Amino acid sequence: MTRYQKQSRVLAAVDCIIFGFDGQQLKLLLIKRGFEPEKGNWSLMGGFIQAAEGPDEAASRILKSLTGLDGVYLEQLATFGSPDRDPIERTISIAYFALIDILKYEKQLTDEYHAEWFPLNKLPRLIFDHEQMVMAAREKLRYKAALHPILFELLPEKFTLPQLQILYESMYDTKFDKRNFARKVLSTKLLIKQSDKDKSGSKRGAFYYKLDLKNYEADFQAFLNIIPNAHLLR
Repeated sequence: MTRYQKQSRVLAAVDCIIFGFDGQQLKLLLIKRGFEPEKGNWSLMGGFIQAAEGPDEAASRILKSLTGLDGVYLEQLATFGSPDRDPIERTISIAYFALIDILKYEKQLTDEYHAEWFPLNKLPRLIFDHEQMVMAAREKLRYKAALHPILFELLPEKFTLPQLQILYESMYDTKFDKRNFARKVLSTKLLIKQSDKDKSGSKRGAFYYKLDLKNYEADFQAFLNIIPNAHLLR
């Protein structure tokens, strides 16, 4: 087989930035690295791309090995290729972010990787350039969530408007006016009001809503500008 001459070997890997929401906090799923360098320190879930697979296939395989899940929201973020990002060997990593409802899938997480959910604003030190990956993923998610209803991927099938507001406030590190937020969300026509209520927070309770999947898929632009100037929120 003919090979490219005078070229150095470069490994290709993927890393998965896995976001989750437990109803109160936006969180990130981390694992304890099982080998040197940085053995025992906190890391994103990742691995090398195998010879017979592409980056998307590798990311789906790695995500499934940790969560046991197929079909979760997974999107390619960016490529990280600083020559010194891995002290062992030159490795380029293609980063992906995934969105998971923590309460729905918590029991499916494998114990093999010692995975743990951390609040996004209280992360431990991460290996290599993983902190940079997380920051990039959060900025991308903030931008997309201001234009599209992408954060619904983090919610259970039924949810309340207060839960939805908490999710958006967690994403943007800010507070929204309750009435104005509810008005904007309901104006998208993406929510179907249910007859039952969540009364865990008060006697009066809050009505549950479901996402109108038909409209969600047909009109992904419905959240356009629901979070104005999202790029300015930090």
